[in-house]
Amino acid sequence: MKLARIFFFLVIFCVAQTARADEGMWLPQLLERLNESRMKSLGMKISAKDIYSINHGSLKDAVVSLGGFCTAEVISTQGLILTNHHCGFGAIQKHSSIEHNYLHDGFWAMDKRDELPNKDLFVTFIIRIDDVSVEIMQGVTAKMSESERQVVIDKNIDAVRKKYHKEDTQENFVRGFFEGNQYYLFTTETYRDVRLVGAPPSSIGNFGKDSDNWMWPRHTGDFSLFRIYATKENKPAQYAADNVPFVPRKAFNISMSGVKEGDFTMVFGFPGATNEYLHSAAIRQIVEVIDPAKIDIRRRAMNVIDDYMRNDEEIKIQYAAKYASMANYWKKWSGEVLGLTRTRAVDKKMNIEKVFSTRLEANPSWKIKYGNLLKNLSAGYADIEPFSLARDRYNEIFSKIELYGIAMNLNSLVTAYEKNGDNGYGQRLPQVTDYLSSLYKGMNKNVDRDVFEALMPVYKDQPTPFVASVFKNEFNNVDNDFSVFASNFYNENNLLNKDFVFDLLSKPSVEVIDFLNTHSTIRFFKAIQLNYQENVQSKIKDYQDRINEWQRMYMFAQMEVLKERKYYPDANRTLRLTYGNVKGYTPRDGVYYQYSTDLDGVMQKYIPGDYEFDVPEKLRTLYANKDFGPYGENGRMPVCFLATNHTTGGNSGSPVLDAYGNLIGLNFDRVWEGTMSDINYDASICRNIQVDIRYVLFIIDKFANAKHLVDEMKLVYPKAIKKKRGKR
Repeated sequence: MKLARIFFFLVIFCVAQTARADEGMWLPQLLERLNESRMKSLGMKISAKDIYSINHGSLKDAVVSLGGFCTAEVISTQGLILTNHHCGFGAIQKHSSIEHNYLHDGFWAMDKRDELPNKDLFVTFIIRIDDVSVEIMQGVTAKMSESERQVVIDKNIDAVRKKYHKEDTQENFVRGFFEGNQYYLFTTETYRDVRLVGAPPSSIGNFGKDSDNWMWPRHTGDFSLFRIYATKENKPAQYAADNVPFVPRKAFNISMSGVKEGDFTMVFGFPGATNEYLHSAAIRQIVEVIDPAKIDIRRRAMNVIDDYMRNDEEIKIQYAAKYASMANYWKKWSGEVLGLTRTRAVDKKMNIEKVFSTRLEANPSWKIKYGNLLKNLSAGYADIEPFSLARDRYNEIFSKIELYGIAMNLNSLVTAYEKNGDNGYGQRLPQVTDYLSSLYKGMNKNVDRDVFEALMPVYKDQPTPFVASVFKNEFNNVDNDFSVFASNFYNENNLLNKDFVFDLLSKPSVEVIDFLNTHSTIRFFKAIQLNYQENVQSKIKDYQDRINEWQRMYMFAQMEVLKERKYYPDANRTLRLTYGNVKGYTPRDGVYYQYSTDLDGVMQKYIPGDYEFDVPEKLRTLYANKDFGPYGENGRMPVCFLATNHTTGGNSGSPVLDAYGNLIGLNFDRVWEGTMSDINYDASICRNIQVDIRYVLFIIDKFANAKHLVDEMKLVYPKAIKKKRGKR
């Protein structure tokens, strides 16, 4: 009994210690109440109101969501914004060709007239954030099913969006937090004329490529520059030649003082998704089942694409962005499995669950309300596991096969026609043609055939209900030979011929529909999709709805029962701030990584002509001459540094700020061992990686000869001022 009590209090201590780590993705409007005193104790010199204010220009007014997938920051009063090279990659690629290969050579607009417009790229500012939980939960009762509950919530959200004031150029949206136990309304303003201003060559902006992705030490100048344009009244507008540079409420000052270990840091941005409050069974499933399956599928596809890219420059341009995107999460999931295993994440969750269960036993009212939650969640994850695995396999396999994308987009015309006749067909047709135009431009038939051949064995080796009969029949017809199977699909397949397809789509709708309904490739993929919908998708929903209900209740219960823990909402692409400090780490026994890298490391990795580690001649000359301008430090040129900020996908391009709110770096990655921070943040190995802002300025000024861009920025020296004050 005595030992049990000692164990109980040790677990309580571990839970409390975890809560005290400076993790979390915090809503900026709550910093004053929840975080300001802690942040100031770590070295912050500004107030929470300097970070978030709706009445005065604040740091949040210099942070934007870029395209809904990355973060960017305003760095001049002329609407200049900074983000990652990999965030701007798609725009840079679209402007690239064999004749003007901006991916390889870089791009720099020496005059605003040279800046390149980007269709569909936009930036969104957050105007204000309001707690609307009471209004959204009006009429919701504990006896409601999840679907009934959601109907009421959706109705209330619609009413709240209409009720709250906004300007004509603004939008409102409501987002749930803490698994739908709390709701906030966001008022936003979106600018849709965003032009490419500058990007280093990939040998700088993507130096190290896949080998260095998610790794430390890192030497990547992962940045690109865009500019926001507006009407002459500074209002949002679609692209127009007479639009003018946007004038922001706030632009970040740029610190030239550099960083030292222990310095306070903040990261502002739009993190995508985290799951910090899961049941232990969910984490075990991720580590042992789901991640390994996705890793295997992506590895197979990447091996095919990489072989082609290394031997064909045109294919490299076509597939560069797709491959980078594919590799990004392949490596992330690999590191996630490693990190969750090393930090014993399942055991940590089980310890928390033991404390939770013990407290329920000691409190009859809690036991009545929450007594079955852990058991239900454990059983729910066991039930959903085979369907979750089949879902992820389907999504991973067929999203990599571009012939499938062609077939199913064409089939969507059939669906539209069957539902609404010519009207539905006519509405859908422009979307299909836009999609196909982009797909054909970035596709190579031979690459896709070999990807198909590499992935079909994974589809085949599943439980019988998850494999469509049409696949089994077709496969049996070629004596189980995947090479012949792939060749039969791709050789002389007219869906791979862009001219044929677009000529077809120019014909009357009835003729098009008749052709599509009888095409063997479309019928094949449609049957696979139908089998997935009937045997996976329709069944997984019921399991997931129950898990969501129990998880929502468990989230609420944790906050009531384990009150000593410090709770922050999971990321959901809304504006967040994280804080920490500059710090190295120990990835494994006997190894310690310093907090920063410099240009020496770039040259040490340099391999002439290599796909990943080539270095431009001009950069080598600048290095040899130590021609670093005002951006170097003690004869060295800083490149990247580490900090303990809690980040995730969506934080790419986020501003990294010092204690005064000055820009010191540009967030672009996490260390491999700490990618599991989406599920289990552990201060011992979770680090975010950022480009030192001085390296960004050095590349713009000394390498690209684009000092006119640096001249737009306000450079400051906060540490020099601090030293001067100290002497007094």
